Amino acid sequence: MVKGKKKSNEPSGRKITLKMAKNALKVTVDGKRRLDLSNMAIATFPKCILKLCDVEELDLSRNLLKKIPDTINKFVNLRSLDLHSNHLEQVPAAIGHLHNLYSLNLCNNHLTTSGLPHELGLLRNLRILNLGMNRIETLPPPVAALKELQELGLFNNLLTHLPKCIQNLPKLQRLNFKANPIPPDESPEVDCIQRVECLYLVREDCLCTDCLKRCKEEREKLDSRMSAASTLKKSIFAGLITPNSVAQENQAVWSSRISSKIS
Repeated sequence: MVKGKKKSNEPSGRKITLKMAKNALKVTVDGKRRLDLSNMAIATFPKCILKLCDVEELDLSRNLLKKIPDTINKFVNLRSLDLHSNHLEQVPAAIGHLHNLYSLNLCNNHLTTSGLPHELGLLRNLRILNLGMNRIETLPPPVAALKELQELGLFNNLLTHLPKCIQNLPKLQRLNFKANPIPPDESPEVDCIQRVECLYLVREDCLCTDCLKRCKEEREKLDSRMSAASTLKKSIFAGLITPNSVAQENQAVWSSRISSKIS
């Protein structure tokens, strides 16, 4: 009897060769080397790209990745790492070695709180962190060490309250925690500085129809309020006489009086 082949436990997906990876190399407008392997049905982290570990931007978004290996720490020059829209359940602790990382996008995965390593707090130069559209219930305390963080996305998760560690982020300018099961009567404990805004880091073509519709509705509401405020401002000043017009009228009156006296 001919024995059947054993089924591989490796997830099926597209195999990336070094040649393919080299063809995906690009140079950004500001001179950064970018490796773009997005939307290529990749299910396993391509080992061959370790030979290109000197890139400054790596995009593996919109693939089928379930795991990122510890060898990610070889990409020591990385400033931007985009892993959104995969099937990740855990972020490796080795990510803490990427000290030059400026932007980390983990949106739209299967991440839970236990899948976020404490080593995230070692990314001292991180400015942008997107954890939206996951299954996160709270943030690990070391996130408070991200003193340079300016933008944080936590939307569409399982947060029942705003994590206290957010209060220790002195440079945070934009925070989006919409679509979480936070009780409406519980006021989020955010400091009094008016710097909390909505942040959408997901590209429009990656949004589902319902999400895109909600975003457009919110935008229309904002535009409507701004238009109404502009109209009100115009109506307030519409009836006022400008100083120049008053001066012109007075000058005309005095000119007529002087002319009558001379005559």
